[in-house]
Amino acid sequence: MSDSTTGAGHGPALPDGAGDGTRAVRAGLPEPVKHEPTLPGPVFAAHFHLPGDPTGPYTYGRDENPTWTLLERAVAELEAPGQDGVEALVFASGMAAISSVLFSQLRAGDTVVLPNDGYQALPLVRAQLETYGIEVRTAPTGGDAQLEVLDGAKLLWIETPSNPGLDVCDVRRLAEAAHARGALVAVDNTLATPLGQRPLELGADFAVASGTKQLTGHGDVLLGYVTGRDAEAMAAVRRWRKIVGAIPGPMEAWLAHRSLATLQLRVDRQNATALTLAQALRKRPEVTGLRYPGLPDDPSHKTASQQMRRYGCVVSFTLPTRARADRFLDGLRLVDDATSFGGVRSTAERRGRWGGDAVPEGFVRFSVGAEDPEDLVADVLRALDESAD
Repeated sequence: MSDSTTGAGHGPALPDGAGDGTRAVRAGLPEPVKHEPTLPGPVFAAHFHLPGDPTGPYTYGRDENPTWTLLERAVAELEAPGQDGVEALVFASGMAAISSVLFSQLRAGDTVVLPNDGYQALPLVRAQLETYGIEVRTAPTGGDAQLEVLDGAKLLWIETPSNPGLDVCDVRRLAEAAHARGALVAVDNTLATPLGQRPLELGADFAVASGTKQLTGHGDVLLGYVTGRDAEAMAAVRRWRKIVGAIPGPMEAWLAHRSLATLQLRVDRQNATALTLAQALRKRPEVTGLRYPGLPDDPSHKTASQQMRRYGCVVSFTLPTRARADRFLDGLRLVDDATSFGGVRSTAERRGRWGGDAVPEGFVRFSVGAEDPEDLVADVLRALDESAD
């Protein structure tokens, strides 16, 4: 195999200070080889030719794959540009990535701090951790409340902005406090993306995300990743991936890498439109609890502006009743009533229908896509008007 197929070797070094768009377009590409594609296609292989002793990067498909290698390099370059020793590992889903950190780092008798307002699958994780004899403490994201329950913890799990409430905590402050107490720090960076926030630069030990969302952006790939700089800790994460087999398919990995080239374009468009939508919603009397960290008067704006470079594509708000929210969602023409977020096609849902989030019945999580902002805002305002009693 040539280097462009196996993933051995890096592409040309980017200039110092290269912009986000340049990095997204070039991230993880191999050295150019005449007559071969700039991004090699997916390598479908359960095993590889392996005469003699099992040495070299590719032996068995559950452990390594050339297509993963290129994507992992790309993710590391985006999460930690210019930082040496940062490793990325890709997984079958965001939950596989989250589980790999928690279950590889914690043992019976350890204590972990989780957000009590985070992703709705975290309560399931909590229950599983507790069956293994791990103490779980929880605290809300806003106001850095985790500081009050850090003593004796082995790991602090941060989700900022939180999903779906969009609260923000001070990653640097919490990381310094956790490290002073001997705890590791992991940050779920799904909603921010590496272009919006770089947890490793803020002091975290792990940056974890669901690549299903805005990273890939088309609603057609399930993927997750973990990045970290501590070789021993990342070796444990890699071992967990091997044990449970939580690996992405090569096609999913290739699609994800392919999608990175438009990441900056998508993120900038979606973030700008999200702010425009939030500004329009704040004028509506039936809308309460409006949250978007990019709004200057949002409770999270001050902290977010100190650590985020972009504020995300998700806006949350509450309509007076469940019925009003359902009518609003039914009336949207340019927005899919679907879960997940970050895709180029706008989605919205009434989060209370899942039963796992502590939100009002009329709470709506709105993921802004890449539609023309004027069209999207007009659609939302029309649906609000028509949903009135």
